[in-house]
Amino acid sequence: MTSSTLGHLAALFTVIVWGTTFISTKILLFDFSPLEILFYRFSLGFLVLCLARPRRLKTRGWIEDKFLLAAGLCGITLYFLLENIALLYTYASNVCLILAFVPFLTALFSKFILGEDNLNKTFFTGFVCALSGILLIVYNSSAILKLNPLGDFLALLAALIWAIYSILLRKISTFKYDTILCTRNIFGYGLLLMLPAFLFLETTFDLSLLNDYANRFNLLYLGICASALCFGTWSWSVNILGPVKTSMYIYVSPIVTLITSAIILDEKITFLTILGTLLIFTGLIISGRKN
Repeated sequence: MTSSTLGHLAALFTVIVWGTTFISTKILLFDFSPLEILFYRFSLGFLVLCLARPRRLKTRGWIEDKFLLAAGLCGITLYFLLENIALLYTYASNVCLILAFVPFLTALFSKFILGEDNLNKTFFTGFVCALSGILLIVYNSSAILKLNPLGDFLALLAALIWAIYSILLRKISTFKYDTILCTRNIFGYGLLLMLPAFLFLETTFDLSLLNDYANRFNLLYLGICASALCFGTWSWSVNILGPVKTSMYIYVSPIVTLITSAIILDEKITFLTILGTLLIFTGLIISGRKN
């Protein structure tokens, strides 16, 4: 099996797992604040990665460290804080569908920042199609389902942040360091950079809530599987396939979330949600075609 095939399989596995994390987070939000979930999740993930790679990552200087720091800020602190807060105001399926916009944003950044990909007319046609689907989902939430549109807009902002994170990962991959060590350092910087948020956001850290089996299971799932393991497999896929090809797998995640949120959370799947989903996936197909 070639490294390219393994990269595709790793990306597919990652997004399937990530598609279920919205459900776990939504359940945890009944007892924990968005910041508490974020802190517990990545503290656990950081601990697991430290056990997996206890040695120190020796970089060539601050120039490389600043990219790891920026990745921690974007991919850990800002992205997941925005995502977790968004889940307070809208459906888990909405958040995941809006985050399906990431591949388009990643392709744009890859073109104009890295100069790696040539974007043709079909890409921009697909971009408009997917954007129309997202706007339809936002309209459906606010006008039909009477949900606060703030959640959908926070999810869109999170998509922008994740696209930046993907570009940073591409740059970090050129340093040729161990993937687990890089991921561990990104987690560490992310945890460090989220500390100021505790001054502004409400937290209780009621440890008695950890006695609940569902809470323990979901936190362990988020920390070990979805974070420590999947961030490593995602970084490895970006290293092999590049940020744009890897980001395309994010389109699998909404299918997983849509099904599981309807079954577990009993979220409504309306006609407009289905239509918006079809527009997003049609945008993917169109943008992936060659002229």
